[in-house]
Amino acid sequence: MTSHNQSFLAQNLFNVEGWTCVVTGGGTGIGLMIAQAFANNGARVFITGRRKEVIENTAQKWGSALAHPKGAIVPVQCDNNDKKSILELVEAVKRESKSVDVLVNNAGVSEGTSTVEKGDESVEALSKELFSEEISQWEDVYRTNVIGHFFTSAAFIPLLSAATRPGHTGTVINISSMSGITRTSQHHFKYNVSKAADIHLTTLLAQELRRKAVNIRVNSIAPGIFPSEMTTQESDDLNKSEIPVDESYGEKKGIPAGRPGADEDMAKAALVLACNQYAYGQTFCIDGGYLLEHP
Repeated sequence: MTSHNQSFLAQNLFNVEGWTCVVTGGGTGIGLMIAQAFANNGARVFITGRRKEVIENTAQKWGSALAHPKGAIVPVQCDNNDKKSILELVEAVKRESKSVDVLVNNAGVSEGTSTVEKGDESVEALSKELFSEEISQWEDVYRTNVIGHFFTSAAFIPLLSAATRPGHTGTVINISSMSGITRTSQHHFKYNVSKAADIHLTTLLAQELRRKAVNIRVNSIAPGIFPSEMTTQESDDLNKSEIPVDESYGEKKGIPAGRPGADEDMAKAALVLACNQYAYGQTFCIDGGYLLEHP
């Protein structure tokens, strides 16, 4: 009876000690929050990014003072738009680990905004504004936010499947967005469409990879507003971003929580989906209640 009670301790429910994790776009923002969640609890975390100096700075600044002695943050440069680069990432991980417990597809971009919302201006103005968007920007956003997640997942299937053991499966966590759920454009059609596609990609991958011979769980986290280079356009020398908040922030943004998401909010969500072996094909929306105001 005592041993059974022990299994309900938080450190046992969310024990990732000794795990191998890969977090794309792990040098800043949400990716860094998730990398810290795993590494500070004893996992070896490979973080990737296109900018070598950014991921190396993260590994040095945050990886050198982790709360768990077995944790580690390892930088590997990778472009998830490039299949060759993805395969090189797989080989780099394979040289240090025989399996991968968690793959977090976090790499994402957002390009450009629309200033006209439906109903605000004339028919002609709306048409002109939306038609002025660049096709190349649509392609860039979709390539990173959806296609990159697909090919990275496909490349890691053998290592993720190799993590299977009694009571444990390898898992993919796609970082989508509440923007892929809300019915409002939020002034960025291309980004919202890509995130909706990423949520459906999660569903399709969950169906394909659940088969007995593969046995990989696939889920998604749909964040609300969190501090990142995407939301603030910058980060500090620790690769962290900050969103200034006053008393009116929640009311103006339509967020019942009254604030943007915190690092710890994202960390908890990632640990839940990584450790809960009963979660299959789910989209976990962590938005502070934003979708209650903006369905």
